[in-house]
Amino acid sequence: MSDQMTEAALLSAENLECVRDDRLLFSRLSLSLAAGEVLQIEGANGSGKTSLLRILCGLRQAEAGEVRWRGEPVRHAREDYYAEMVYIGHLPCIKADLTTEENIRALLDTRSRRAASAEIEAALQQVGLAGFEDAPAKALSSGQRRRILLAFLLLSGARLWILDEPLTALDVNGVALMEQMILQHREGGGSVIFTTHHGMALPCEMRSLCLGEGGYV
Repeated sequence: MSDQMTEAALLSAENLECVRDDRLLFSRLSLSLAAGEVLQIEGANGSGKTSLLRILCGLRQAEAGEVRWRGEPVRHAREDYYAEMVYIGHLPCIKADLTTEENIRALLDTRSRRAASAEIEAALQQVGLAGFEDAPAKALSSGQRRRILLAFLLLSGARLWILDEPLTALDVNGVALMEQMILQHREGGGSVIFTTHHGMALPCEMRSLCLGEGGYV
């Protein structure tokens, strides 16, 4: 990766290597993501897609290589990076005994953010959960619980979204909503990295990175 590309990137990674259970998933992997860009991570099951996302968001240590935020190593810019990045894994992080609004507030607390009830109601309206503010999460369907995370994304204030299988449990309307949210986030200057087995019909330019068996393709 050239110095010019690294300087222009919002997020970049250089020469990453990842090993799991004594098996090399990928090596010499480099990528860059500028403001307003969308990057899809592709690859077969077990190729390291989730591991790569966890490395990028600091939840896993790579065996080699470095992740940079605005040109600075993430290890030196953690506070700034975590203030502008949000990660949502493919498993829901919703607490069953909390209401929809309480779950959103708990998620916002992890980012030291607050939202007025009117803001939460507007976000829930946008994701199709209007009127479910006081419903306990355990009473919602898996798709509705997933939409709580979409409302949180809208309220997160994050510049970079890192999403692992964001279409999980969503119906056709939910998939269309997720696609629209990504498009709107991009149009507002936000950036997105995501994995999905389903593919997205985004009416915008989108780059892809393919992970191959035992290495980087």
